[in-house]
Order: sequence, then structure tokens, then C-alpha cells
Amino acid sequence: MSQNSPRLNLPFLQPSQAQKHVTHNEALRQLDLIVQLSVVSMNATTPPAVPGQGDVYALGASPTGDWSDNPGQLAAWLDNTWHFIEPVTGWRAWDQDTDRLKIWDGSAWADPPVETQNLPGIGIQTGHDATNRLSVRSPATLLSHDGSGHQLKINKASEGDTASLLFQSNWTGHAEMGLSGNTGFAIKVSPDGGSWTEALSIDPATGTATGAAVQANATDTTAGRLMRADYGYGPGNLLGSVSEASGTPTGAVIERGSTANGEFIRFADGTQICTANLDPVSCTTSVGVLFASASTTWTFPTAFAAGSVPVLSGSGGAVGRFAGIDVPSETQVTLQVLCATSDATAKAPSVTAIGRWF
Repeated sequence: MSQNSPRLNLPFLQPSQAQKHVTHNEALRQLDLIVQLSVVSMNATTPPAVPGQGDVYALGASPTGDWSDNPGQLAAWLDNTWHFIEPVTGWRAWDQDTDRLKIWDGSAWADPPVETQNLPGIGIQTGHDATNRLSVRSPATLLSHDGSGHQLKINKASEGDTASLLFQSNWTGHAEMGLSGNTGFAIKVSPDGGSWTEALSIDPATGTATGAAVQANATDTTAGRLMRADYGYGPGNLLGSVSEASGTPTGAVIERGSTANGEFIRFADGTQICTANLDPVSCTTSVGVLFASASTTWTFPTAFAAGSVPVLSGSGGAVGRFAGIDVPSETQVTLQVLCATSDATAKAPSVTAIGRWF
């Protein structure tokens, strides 16, 4: 029969043994050390100058002094001397230095394994509940990459459910963004957590934006709203083809063009200006006290609005010459150049017509 127990190496009382109390007390003392094991510190290397009775230290790999021959063992101060115990795999010890439980894994004191799968909840510096199964109370939360990028995924069961981020002040919601009741990304705001305004909604099929923060139509000039590209003007649509619908501009601001009959400019408000330098003419035909050129018909480079009468002005091409202009139609006008004296020199008159294209 062995003289010691197989697990804790406690001494057995032997038949006909004298002074059995010595063996019994030795076993009790060893039990007192290792049962409910609590150590002053882990990985200790230097014996304390004044150890306390019953203090236990978990020695590191390279202890010094009185501990130097017992790396990895437990050192207990009893009756003014050190006693050493070899820990066994699976022993548990409370580390008084860090207030943490440790387990001897056969070579070192390690943190006990923690089950991380299918937990009912986790509360970090706060409590969790059935709804908020992950609760964190902290000045900040860091989610970093493991190799390259990092994604935060918020999934919902079906289109009609909600997957969003809710921003609160004193537990009252004031802003929310995400997928709320559909698959279109939206941003909502609230002054009180009860009434909500959808400030921005993005169509998942087209990527276009609507909402209270976006211009609703071409005539919407509400302060603070974002201008839509198709309702406002910029480098991409300032110049181009003008158009309108019921008097409201729907195209560019300015349209410029030319034909064999001259040049024209159209503005989004309906204004149209046509100009031309006509063929040179001479003034040799006597008309009363004046001399005139042959009559010329100018067909406008683009027509004015049907039924409208543009306003015309012109130059005879030189000092002393002037243009005599007939009543125009929306497509053309007849004119001739007049002069106080007969002038056979051919000079080009210029004309301008101003009206509306709608």
C-alpha cells in the first residue's frame, strides 16, 4: 500500500505508527494550502522580504533566492520556512494580485476557458436583457479590421421589418437611418421621439433621392432643401436645349444656335433673340427725298412663338444709312436700307429681332 494519496499526495496513517498526529497534521496542513487555493501573485520570481504565515506564491519559470530550485511550483510560507508543492493539471487558484481565476494547464497558470457560443446575452459594464442581448457601457466602441477591411452587418428577417441605427438623447430617439419597413435606405429625424420626418429616402432600384430634405419640384424653393439635378442648374445643364411645360422651364437655361439665316439665343424664361448680317446692298433707288435699296426678306434663324410679334431693330451698315423695317411675322420680316444720298457702295445691314419662343 502506498504511503501517500494518489491525487493530493497526502500522507496516510500507517499501522502501528508512532506519533500518528504528526502525519495527520501534515496532511491537514497540505489540505489547508491547496484546498480553496488562493495565491498572493502569479509568476513570482523573488521571495518577499517579510512573507506572511500561510502566504502562497505561484512561482514563475526562473525564480531566484530560496525559490530558485522550484520553478513552476507553489511556494508556501509556514513556520518560518518555505514549503513547495507541485501543482497538478486542472488545479484552480485565485490570483489576489489581479482578482482573476487561473487554471494550471500542466506548464503555466492560464485563464479558464470561456464558452462563447449561444450565450443568452452579454453585458459590458452594464446589464443585458431579452431585447438588448448585447449591451455595452463605454466611452467608445472600436471595431477594427482583421487583415484588410471590416463590415458591420445589420440583417432583418423580411422586407417589412426594420434594420437600422437609432440615435437617442436621454433614451429618446431623434434620428434613425437604415431599412425601415422596406428595402430603401432612409434617414428619419424627430424632435421628440414620437413624430418622425423622413428627411432622405433612396430608391434601391434607381438610386434617386426623395424626402423632406430634397427639392420636391422645379418651383420648390424651400430654404435648407437639397437641389435636385433635374430641377436646378449647373455646368452640366446651364447651356443646352431649352424647353418648358406649362410655362415652367424643364431644360437648360440658355440655348444658342445658328443657321444660314443668322444666329439665335433662347433663354429659359421664354426670351428669344435673333441676329443676322444680311447681304450687302446699295442705296440708289429714289424714294421721295431718300434713296433706298431693294427690299430684302429676312427669314429668322428660328421661329418665334406662334402669333407673336417680335421687336426689330437694325443698322444700314454705315453712318447715314438706316433700316426701314416692315411689320414682322413670327418667321420673317421684310426690310430695306434707306439713305439721304444716292450711294452705290454695297454695304451689309445688320438686324436684331427680340421676342418669345413660347
